[in-house]
Amino acid sequence: MPTATYRLQLQPAFPFAAAAAAVPHLASLGVSHLHLSPVLEAVPGSAHGYDVTDPTRVRAELGGEDGLRELARTAQEHGLGLVVDIVPNHMAMAPRHNHALWEVLREGPGSPYARWFDIDWEAQGGRVLLPVLGGPVGGELDHLVADGDVLRYHDHAFPLREGTADLPLPHLLDAQWYRPVWWRLARTELNYRRFFSISELIGVRVEDPEVFDATHGKILQLLAEGVIDGLRVDHPDGLADPDGYLARLHEATGGRWTVVEKILADGEHLPASWPVAGTTGYDALRHVDGLFTDRTGAYELLGRYRAFAAPQTDRGGNWEATVRRAAYKVLTHELATETDRLTRVAARLCAASPDLALRDRAPWALRTAVEELLVRMRVYRPYASGDAAAVVTEEAAAEARLAFVVPEEADAVAVVRRMLVEDPGDASAPDHADRVEFRTRFAQTASALRAKAVEDTAFYRYVPLLSAAEVGGDPGSPGVTPEDFHAYCARVQRDWPATGTVVSTHDTKRSADVRAALAVLTECPGPWADLLAEVTLPEEGVPDGQLAWAAWQTVFGLGPAEEERVQQALLKHVREAGMYTSWTEQEPPYEEAVAAFVSAGPCGPPGERVTAFRKVLEPHIRANVLGTALVHLTMPGVPDVYQGTESEYRALVDPDNRRPVSFPPAAPGEKDALTAAALRLRARRPGAFGTAATYAPLTADGPAAEHCLAFTRSGEVLTAVTRLSLRLAETGGWRDTRLDLPPGRWTDTLTPGREFTGPTRVADLFERLPVVLLERTDGD
Repeated sequence: MPTATYRLQLQPAFPFAAAAAAVPHLASLGVSHLHLSPVLEAVPGSAHGYDVTDPTRVRAELGGEDGLRELARTAQEHGLGLVVDIVPNHMAMAPRHNHALWEVLREGPGSPYARWFDIDWEAQGGRVLLPVLGGPVGGELDHLVADGDVLRYHDHAFPLREGTADLPLPHLLDAQWYRPVWWRLARTELNYRRFFSISELIGVRVEDPEVFDATHGKILQLLAEGVIDGLRVDHPDGLADPDGYLARLHEATGGRWTVVEKILADGEHLPASWPVAGTTGYDALRHVDGLFTDRTGAYELLGRYRAFAAPQTDRGGNWEATVRRAAYKVLTHELATETDRLTRVAARLCAASPDLALRDRAPWALRTAVEELLVRMRVYRPYASGDAAAVVTEEAAAEARLAFVVPEEADAVAVVRRMLVEDPGDASAPDHADRVEFRTRFAQTASALRAKAVEDTAFYRYVPLLSAAEVGGDPGSPGVTPEDFHAYCARVQRDWPATGTVVSTHDTKRSADVRAALAVLTECPGPWADLLAEVTLPEEGVPDGQLAWAAWQTVFGLGPAEEERVQQALLKHVREAGMYTSWTEQEPPYEEAVAAFVSAGPCGPPGERVTAFRKVLEPHIRANVLGTALVHLTMPGVPDVYQGTESEYRALVDPDNRRPVSFPPAAPGEKDALTAAALRLRARRPGAFGTAATYAPLTADGPAAEHCLAFTRSGEVLTAVTRLSLRLAETGGWRDTRLDLPPGRWTDTLTPGREFTGPTRVADLFERLPVVLLERTDGD
């Protein structure tokens, strides 16, 4: 089991050789494993590697298998192992580079590779829809050219079915196992499962044992030969059967340390039956961030935001309403084809079911029932190992019925829910396959809907506090009490002690240090809102109040930075929000107004006042930055340090957070020293943090006790941090607040030479830094 991992984003500009060159520095930090982004063959030039084209080969652009093996040898020489990110859910829809897909397009459902991909051959006349054309096919004929046994369209190439190369173009197109179409048809006509709504990524059927073996063979070989030591599983929620997949993976790997990228809603728990070490850590991120957020101040900030931006209730004014509206839009736009397929299966079940109670259901009613239940999902999806009735609840069904005028037609909701929560029955039953498909497709669609509606839409519409709008977060309920944090940590140590924990990743909307700065705004909502009212001048052409509020937060959190970085992040922000422009329906006048506002305001002279405001708050930002880092590195679980975040690291949404970093950092500072000290302590005392370790909260006593968050690990290590330091300063500081240290002599690992015993003044603990990491040194 790792004691700590360090995430590296591999890409052609940072291949295995560059990672190997960084090994001495990373080993010196105290991590036990390097955590690599996907290493298998991907689309040429890919900066992330999640668009896999060939799972049987290590990516040549990174240095190939020889390069990976050399990296492993270098890492092992420095005492490090490798953890690798794998992508079981999808591959790149890039026929030129994806041999298996090329063969399917050439040979159709008869191809031996056809079972690899999640294609609905019953739809579109048994042809795969390819949404690649720039316009309707009639206007693109001059660009569609048969070249030998290949059909070319600009940079695209597709195989021609045998014996069709000499046909006239219209007949040639009709004779293929695929149909090139205008890209806009994807949302309603597509007949292959995608990753969310990304048509360039096609779903893979790893539930098929042969497909699992074929797509996992290389990774399993590298595990067996000791080249890699553990796995991160990308997006298991997209799979047909996550339970079955993880059981098969566990058996195939011999139980190697594996974590899954599972987003848990507040109060949701990872299925206990999953044979994994835990999640990749977004649940930890939510709890750590929450510690440094003033819940009362966050709600005051919400009121100020509403007064400033005047958002519509369901377009950024209220969290739940905003999510619901976003979900409806995603279902009827990006996921329309998925909803069509569910409706088709449900109608087939009702029409042919021997259970007469399912008969006489109109497709439109079934579709409405499906949509109304989907938008009311509060978690990503149900699982075979769980209770579907607890996910697709009776309460949700009762609300869904309100979408119908005629009560008898509203019974379609009960019919659909019954299909979802009841066991599909005997495998020999004539409707068994359709029942299984309906439950499976509903779960897969639910996970895609939750991701698109919440993370990719609502997070960009509901913006009172951007630090709360983070992957795994709950913007509608910002802030976590110390009591709730301690309860969470105790549960993690008891149930999932080897789980992953993170505070920054390649997918976070903002790095931990940016969010730590933004959290300070919950301690001064009034002054912040007053400042924005002064610097946001209507005559300067504010596109809309919500964008302005988000833009000012962005430059406050990021601090001084190149305007281009801010512009790119905010352009992505407004397109993801989809209220005035979007990726597929761009509105140039609005986008130009956004750019002009950002340039003249947040990145112009008025922005200097925000910079000055941030400078005044710098001591409190520092407390949050260091506190977040130390809590993350010493709480239960295996911390994953994202590249560059051992130093203060300010980044926005990708691609900003995937920029190359330097090893070692150019100018090490306080956070570097803290990170190295905590990681080295973990390496030196693995038992204090491992699966058999303990977690115990410590409570301070005195007038400022609520501002000290402290805990011990196995009676050997003590962490204490300052929370809500601005509120602390406003109420008179620590005064006579004390922390009763457990028996023994405690040495400060961050400031050598300091020792403490027994009841200790908190002001003395935090004399030099707003955090302290103590190690019990007597009796060792």
